[in-house]
Amino acid sequence: MSGVIAEIIEVCEALPVEKRLEVIDFARFLLLQQGDDQWEKLISEKKSRPRLDEFLKSSADEVDELLELKSL
Repeated sequence: MSGVIAEIIEVCEALPVEKRLEVIDFARFLLLQQGDDQWEKLISEKKSRPRLDEFLKSSADEVDELLELKSL
């Protein structure tokens, strides 16, 4: 076990249960944010995306229709 993991365990054991849950929530938040960073990197790449470009063009050309709640 790495020193960092051992330290996290030691800190969590010293905290009351409510605070441990807050640590877990924060760790999950950081994990989700890491996934967001990967998406942001992919999106910001300057490469050509012909299928996406075609989809966006065809979507923009479609006529907007109001949704009829009765038809749902």
